[in-house]
Amino acid sequence: MPQLRVALAQIDVTVGDIDGNTDKIVAWTRNAVEQGAQVVAFPELGLTGYPVEDLALRASFVDASQAHIKKLAQRLADEGLGEIVVVCGYLDRAGGTAMGIDRLGRPKGSPTNSAAVIHQGRVVTSAVKHHLPNYGVFDEFRHFVPGNTLQVVRIHGIDVAVVICEDLWQDGGPVAVAREAGAGLLLVVNSSPYEANKDDVRGDLVRRRAREAGCALAYVNLVGGQDELVFDGDSLVADAEGKIFARAPQFEQGSMIVDLELPSATGTPAGTHKGIEIVHTVLQSDELAPYEPMAPNVAPRLSDEAEMYGAIVTGLRDYVQKNGFKSVLLGLSGGIDSSLVAAIACDAIGAEHVFGISNPSVYSSDHSKDDAAELAARTGLNYRVIPIQPMVQPFLDTLGLTGLAEENLQARVRAVIWMGLSNSDGHLVLACGNKSELSVGYSTIYGDAVGGYAPLKDLPKTLVWRLAKWRNEDAKARGQQPPIPENSIAKPPSAELRPGQQDTDSLPAYDLLDDMLDDYVEQDRGSAELVAAGFDPELVTKVIGLVDRAEYKRRQYPPGPKLTHKAFGRDRRLPITNAWREDARKAAEH
Repeated sequence: MPQLRVALAQIDVTVGDIDGNTDKIVAWTRNAVEQGAQVVAFPELGLTGYPVEDLALRASFVDASQAHIKKLAQRLADEGLGEIVVVCGYLDRAGGTAMGIDRLGRPKGSPTNSAAVIHQGRVVTSAVKHHLPNYGVFDEFRHFVPGNTLQVVRIHGIDVAVVICEDLWQDGGPVAVAREAGAGLLLVVNSSPYEANKDDVRGDLVRRRAREAGCALAYVNLVGGQDELVFDGDSLVADAEGKIFARAPQFEQGSMIVDLELPSATGTPAGTHKGIEIVHTVLQSDELAPYEPMAPNVAPRLSDEAEMYGAIVTGLRDYVQKNGFKSVLLGLSGGIDSSLVAAIACDAIGAEHVFGISNPSVYSSDHSKDDAAELAARTGLNYRVIPIQPMVQPFLDTLGLTGLAEENLQARVRAVIWMGLSNSDGHLVLACGNKSELSVGYSTIYGDAVGGYAPLKDLPKTLVWRLAKWRNEDAKARGQQPPIPENSIAKPPSAELRPGQQDTDSLPAYDLLDDMLDDYVEQDRGSAELVAAGFDPELVTKVIGLVDRAEYKRRQYPPGPKLTHKAFGRDRRLPITNAWREDARKAAEH
């Protein structure tokens, strides 16, 4: 059978940085040529970055994408890279008068999520995404119009069908027609966001679709962080029987080179099948002379903890760098949340760029102050102690605040200090709250909830402990000092805003709370279902009430990386003004 060497370039791009993204595409194309590849594939919307959101509705941005994909093609030829076939995602417009007219229910300007096939200095054809996801974090019905063709390109005697991301996830569409077209390879360009255990789901999907299409399948995915989304790479190749034999690392930019033996193209695929027109383009009819294939790469699988930790580090690093920050600042209390955030920040951008501020109050314990100082010593981050009582006391004297108001005042004074230093020195302030606290509103708005980015926003408290323990164990395995003091992990969590305070004064134990929140937040189960699952009706009513009342706080919380199936914000969207209440006591009576 004829051979084909394919490069799957899982690159980290920035939305809107078309020039910078172009430079990366050229650089990785050159890398593919140097390694003898005949085809190099880049991710979905690799030229513009993904997701472009409402930039797709801006005519100037679409114009720039269309112009730059042509400039890219010419530049590749000018730099001696014209013979390799380049497949790259970009933003285009639907052709034809009917498709180009703005109509009710159609995105303005009829933009398309497309993939250009570039060869010898020109865009020879383009695939257009058919299935436009409109669930979870996706709003593609709002931004694009769908395609209705399957692009099949003959490369060195092999017919390669090109499709885009969601077209693989949905039944039918162009993937189903690839078998009818007699494709020897199904090439899928993707920008598939990370969430826990999604790599297993992707793997099963790729296996199944390869068998359905009756051909090998090469899947290239984006890597890097973009606001709340993190892309993990994890590019895959499966044979026609659905066996995955090549896999790229997660969270690493790079190019995976794969040698494929594929069936020769026979005839010219044409016609319309299941409402999809096959468009066939011949680039290179002659098969390559036989050559010695390279051994495929199979990246080692990450543990669940390593995967989640890698996602948070990647999301934070790219948020900092792509938004032009040089350093981050966080309140370092000695507790588990701020300790984990500090370790993550040091891993993401280097300890020399991390500033930890200890703001002890009259209620801060000696062990917490010691734990914060110890973490700073272990990691080497910049550490400063600024007691807050001299600033808190004038407020108390002037306003006469007591109780909860006094507790929240302490948190807000700390926030004023952090934001002042941020304004003065240009640091990005990190909010250290976790998903459990955010769910039930256990934070002070404009206090500890302040910041520009929240690394643990989608990480439940029980997983905070798991990741902290994993990070220390990983350090020991590498012969390094664990960054997080054992006392920060072992001690009962407390906000330390009043004498002897512990989180369990206000909340159930976190293992129980997270179990309930998984049902209510992640699974959208109502109070009756929680009671039926064995949770105490009084506790269900209390926790659900806390979650529902905290919606206004969550809307004002900083962005943070999506890790779970249902992250707050893009995934879970509920009204702030909302009179509906679940009543577990009534459910129990029935």
